[in-house]
Amino acid sequence: MNKTDYLSKAARTPEERLLLSRVWDQMEAASLRSVPQTTHFLSPDEQNAVGRLLDSFGNPPHRFWGGYTEAQRKCCVFLPEWMEWEDYDERPIAALRAVWYEGDSLNHRDILGSLMGQGIKREMVGDLLVDKHSCDLLVCQSIAPFLQQNLVSAGRTKLSVSEIDLHQLHIPVQEVKKIHDTVATLRLDAVAAAGFSTSRAKMADYIRAGRVSVNWQATERTDLPVKAGDVISCRGLGRCKLAETGALSRKGRINIELERYL
Repeated sequence: MNKTDYLSKAARTPEERLLLSRVWDQMEAASLRSVPQTTHFLSPDEQNAVGRLLDSFGNPPHRFWGGYTEAQRKCCVFLPEWMEWEDYDERPIAALRAVWYEGDSLNHRDILGSLMGQGIKREMVGDLLVDKHSCDLLVCQSIAPFLQQNLVSAGRTKLSVSEIDLHQLHIPVQEVKKIHDTVATLRLDAVAAAGFSTSRAKMADYIRAGRVSVNWQATERTDLPVKAGDVISCRGLGRCKLAETGALSRKGRINIELERYL
């Protein structure tokens, strides 16, 4: 297959095709020039699309990296065949810490809005780790100096921004509610209904309406099989994770444990 064939196989939308075409060019550059190439930050759904392309192409040397292990938004780094990740010391991601006065309160939307107000494209920004009086920003290395000089406020709240090492990141602890339940089957509609405390019929309606994703991959299949470790998102309800599946109950139902993110 040629490039057009691979893109047609992996892309589901015109937007994905454009993204994957750029990724393909960077993959080729890493191989032909024998130097590392890095994409901008990719959303989890975009990472899935890139993963489909790379799987069909035989998985050339690459790594998704967002600055820390649990990152959601990640860059894809293509390495030449002679290089191992441990030998790659030109990390493409910078970490900045924005600090504000203790009497003020900011959230993820406030910080992201301030970045967009500076003309920064979303693809240049990774995760925003918001704490009580500070926010750690993962950004492309190329824009870090600009933000240190120009990101001085979020709304009326003054910010003091400095660069930090990645190992200094303050990663907020995700609060979860553990849910123990039983389901007749490990179908998406059944498990998601348990995770979001709603009826199976209503959850099936949400799925068919395109409101539900599994591992950030949108689906309209109510009968999609899910397994331990899968993350289920429902627009308007939040996210939950199927943490464990257990033995059958006395009534022949499957014991499950879910973690609903608060």
